[in-house]
Order: sequence, then C-alpha cells, then structure tokens
Amino acid sequence: MAPPSRPVTLIAEQVVELNQKLSCLRHDINNHLSVMIEAIELTRTKPQMAERMISTLVEQPSKIAGALHRFSTEFEQTFGVARPKLASSSQDRTGVFAEEL
Repeated sequence: MAPPSRPVTLIAEQVVELNQKLSCLRHDINNHLSVMIEAIELTRTKPQMAERMISTLVEQPSKIAGALHRFSTEFEQTFGVARPKLASSSQDRTGVFAEEL
C-alpha cells in the first residue's frame, strides 16, 4: 500500500468510529473462528454430522476475508491510503482476490 500523499488529521469522533469498526472486526472474526471450532468438535462427537459441518467450515474463510476487506476499505478511505492495482488478479481457494485482502 502506498502511504498517503499528505498528512492525515483525524478528529476524536473519527478515531472513536475507527476503533468501533476495529472492535466489530475482531468480534466478527472471533465469531467465525468459534463456528469453525464448534463444527470440528461436533464432527468429533457426532460423525454423522461431518458433511454438514464441512460445509460450514468451508464457508468461514471467505466470511473472515470479507470482514477484513470491509474494514480495510474503510481504513484506507479514512487515511487516504492508495492500494496498488495488481497486474493480474489471483483468486485463492476461498474465492477472494489477493488484492482484496
């Protein structure tokens, strides 16, 4: 990421807003990780639920990546950070493009 081209000044309300968004991001990520842990535990204790739990597990990484992307976008807009465009998009296994992270 390229740094801002000029100094960035935030008012107290903006700092509070960014802190709230960061708190929400941490909460969202913890929730998705908890879902993953519970799915694994359920699979251990109830093997008949494995197929359903695998489906749940597979969904979580893209949800985490989406939460990170939303926060990163707002952070970059607030601070005027420019994200360089990659020559070619590489999509990972979660369906998230590398430049979205």
